[in-house]
Amino acid sequence: MANRTSTQNLRKRVRNHYRGNAASSTLRLTLGCLLGLELRRVGNGQKMTFGKAGEATLSQWMADNARVCWIERNEPWTLESQLISRLDLPLNLAQNRHNAFHSRLEEIRAQARQRARELPISS
Repeated sequence: MANRTSTQNLRKRVRNHYRGNAASSTLRLTLGCLLGLELRRVGNGQKMTFGKAGEATLSQWMADNARVCWIERNEPWTLESQLISRLDLPLNLAQNRHNAFHSRLEEIRAQARQRARELPISS
């Protein structure tokens, strides 16, 4: 696994997952698709989100159900690779093709994107 340095610190990354939208957070995209929220093209049609109401619903679901913890490491990408290879992490797509849910999750997300492309752009 190559060293992928984020331009954001951990606080900003977590905040984006909890307060951002599906266009900027793969976690939000995955959770929203699994919860059956309708993905829509927004703005100029290039970005896809769950719209204001859907994103608010997702934020509330995450506040009620999702928790974050972390440990500090000098090279966190090394630990990440080890954990993904050893644990059952069905929502992780990167480095996780061995997971039994991987192809189904990719399919669910692809179907949501395809459906969004068929719908008019939301304001």
